[in-house]
Amino acid sequence: MSPENQSSVSEFLLLGLPIQPEQQAVFFTLFLGMYLTTVLGNLLIILLIRLDSHLHNPVCFFLSHLALTDVYFSSVTVPKMMMNMQTQHLAIFYKECISQTYFFIFFADLDSFLITSMAYDRYVAICHPLHYAIILGQSQHELVAGSWVIACACALLHTLLLAWLSFCADDIIPHFFCDLGALLKLSCSDTSLNQLAIFTAGLTAIMLPFLCILVSYGHTAVTILQIPSTNGICKALSTGGSHLSAVTLYYGTIIGLYFLPPSSNTNDKNIIASVIYTVVTPMLNPFIYSLRNKDIKGALRKLLSRSGAVAHACNLSTLGGRGRWIT
Repeated sequence: MSPENQSSVSEFLLLGLPIQPEQQAVFFTLFLGMYLTTVLGNLLIILLIRLDSHLHNPVCFFLSHLALTDVYFSSVTVPKMMMNMQTQHLAIFYKECISQTYFFIFFADLDSFLITSMAYDRYVAICHPLHYAIILGQSQHELVAGSWVIACACALLHTLLLAWLSFCADDIIPHFFCDLGALLKLSCSDTSLNQLAIFTAGLTAIMLPFLCILVSYGHTAVTILQIPSTNGICKALSTGGSHLSAVTLYYGTIIGLYFLPPSSNTNDKNIIASVIYTVVTPMLNPFIYSLRNKDIKGALRKLLSRSGAVAHACNLSTLGGRGRWIT
């Protein structure tokens, strides 16, 4: 039987965020600002890395892919959520919903693998600085390519299993996007295979990377504490602490939502947790991973100075043209 014949539902209804109608405009403005910050901030990082040859190194290579992934990851859910808030048109077609689920899982897993690759980059840079160029120079492309392939495979596994489920009378999704867990609750088929896939793929894409990050940060912290310079220790711990905070925020919410036993938490709390890792984290990543990088800050200053020089030259040219017309 084909997947198309498995479901009698042609569309779902996304209930969206648990907010009052009079609060819609405020939250729409808030999420629009956060989304624009995410897109513009990450695109700025990609532009800086592309333009400045000094940033053509492994850490910036990982960072550029993370920035691109964050733009896509946020774009999978936020524009649709804002459109629903503005128009109150809550319907989403079945195939569109399945597609959204695929791309959401794909970019969420890809984000996880890229953050892990960046943690590995920092581990090699601090713990094995003499071999950094050799190790990362050979493996950076393999790590990124592997991240894309494994993330695609995990998302495809979940989506194919989801497409074979039957959805009967209930078509209301109490969420702002087509969340896999919410869809499984609506199905009138046996979802034990889907639950097994969530567990096994989750170990590969979420739990194992999170464990690798913690281990790499542990080794890095031990190496940092052996640095004789107090300023060097403080600077390294400050940077590592901000990275670890972002990692904990991202993985903590995902693990709490999908891999811990259900508790008395309401659906509203689950939606808030989803907002944290789908909207807040992609917005914070450019600031956490980039603005603490002195090379990227230097490239940003050079870009701003060039822009200022070009604007000044254009103003002088305009004034000179006006003077010739006056004379």
